[in-house]
Amino acid sequence: MILSLTRLHDRVGSAIVAESFSFKMANYIVPRFKLMLSYDVLPETQDSYFRYVTQEMVPAMQEMGVYMHMAWHVAYGPYPMRHVEFLAESEKAVFDMFDSSEWDDLEARLLEYTANYSRKLVRYRSGFQM
Repeated sequence: MILSLTRLHDRVGSAIVAESFSFKMANYIVPRFKLMLSYDVLPETQDSYFRYVTQEMVPAMQEMGVYMHMAWHVAYGPYPMRHVEFLAESEKAVFDMFDSSEWDDLEARLLEYTANYSRKLVRYRSGFQM
């Protein structure tokens, strides 16, 4: 299964220029845990942030058995502007990822592009969770 994302990143006259990215997804998983990352993207890093997350961070996490599920943009209220959810079949998969030096590097790079970062691991429930 392939997950495709399209980013509307520029407006040229009345035309909108878009970039598309695809991620290879697991054929089928039974989600039992949800990893939620919330943060504000620093305005001056928008383009670099997007390239990093779509081309490096998400594919690396998926190789470790933690799959991107949804990304929310919070447009109103005193909440971080991004809420990104990842799914895993086991708590062990998430903790193994957290214990890896690769995760340390991925998270450190994400922090270069963001502020007000938090992460939370919860039991999976469908729908939006905070």
